[in-house]
Amino acid sequence: MKIESLLIHGGIDGDESTGAVNIPIYQTSTYKQPAMGVNKGYEYSRTGNPTRKALEELIAELEGGYAGFAFASGMAAITAVLSLFKAGDKLLISNNIYGGSFRVIDKVFKNFNIDYSIVNTSNLDEIREAIDDTVKAIYIESPTNPLLGITDIEEVSKLAKENNLLTIVDNTFMTPYLQKPIELGADIVVHSGTKYLGGHSDTVSGLAVVNSKELAERLHFIQNATGGVLAPFDSFLMIRGIKTLAVRMDRHNSNAKAVAEYLRSRDEVEKVYYPGFEDHPGYEVQKKQAKGFGAMIAFVLKEGFSYKKFIESLELITFGESLGGVESLVSHPAAMTHASIPADIRRKVGIVDNLIRLSVGIENVEDLLEDINRAIEKARQ
Repeated sequence: MKIESLLIHGGIDGDESTGAVNIPIYQTSTYKQPAMGVNKGYEYSRTGNPTRKALEELIAELEGGYAGFAFASGMAAITAVLSLFKAGDKLLISNNIYGGSFRVIDKVFKNFNIDYSIVNTSNLDEIREAIDDTVKAIYIESPTNPLLGITDIEEVSKLAKENNLLTIVDNTFMTPYLQKPIELGADIVVHSGTKYLGGHSDTVSGLAVVNSKELAERLHFIQNATGGVLAPFDSFLMIRGIKTLAVRMDRHNSNAKAVAEYLRSRDEVEKVYYPGFEDHPGYEVQKKQAKGFGAMIAFVLKEGFSYKKFIESLELITFGESLGGVESLVSHPAAMTHASIPADIRRKVGIVDNLIRLSVGIENVEDLLEDINRAIEKARQ
């Protein structure tokens, strides 16, 4: 089955007991047990819920993994995955990952003596040099947030396997419609389902997919033990959102290409980060491992143009946290998504104060370009 159909019919397709075409919302905390030690597959909704199970089977099938897990947020999913490690272990992490991911590694897991090193995961030699006996995993975002750096997932996964390391990929920006890290060799994929998978800025969720029975058993234990599970209603909304992922991502992609090209054509814009440009250093890798370039763009206004005035002058595009909804969203990484990263690290990788991140939605592209043009004109100081 092609992915466009799998998005609609994958996992558990409908309800056999009633014929309902949509999975029901099993809004229950517990289940009647016929006898001591006997149940119908469910005991307590923290451990398992039929609506959540349908979502978990769907994301596992979409990613080509062994098992999927749904959590109450993207950070809950990442936290559960990081809980696979123990004191003395070290992770190699991408040098411009999402600020929330860095924060939980740096401020929470470091307290438990789980260490990390920041590397440019686009550079295999740099990864290779950073590997020592304490390193247990390589944590990748590709494209990275917010500078859209590209990592060769297949090559990093090969290097990881040579050294008995896990490869963890945050696939939020691409979704399984555009990129399948497990098929490229990754062991674990994580998503902020809040973003493109849900797609409508109405649900906070996280998803994780693993490639083996052993990892599935370990992660299910952590999910059940720590309890950060996704509620039945939110699981239902996620399934509903995923059904339209293909048509939404196609529009996101085409709009983003037009917006990126327009921004690059403007003299007022100093730099545009977008992996769909042929001169982007990761362009060929992205073409090889994904079937699109996504809808995330970052850009820097030239001196003499105020990023604050630009943001305040937007009328159609919304200023706010998050990304991946049907509406276009703009944010300021240095003060918002990446504020938890020390300023010296931000500046070193290019997250400067006048960097703007744009999540391109599915509105009429001419309306988007008109809004951006108006905001640039008003940003003159």
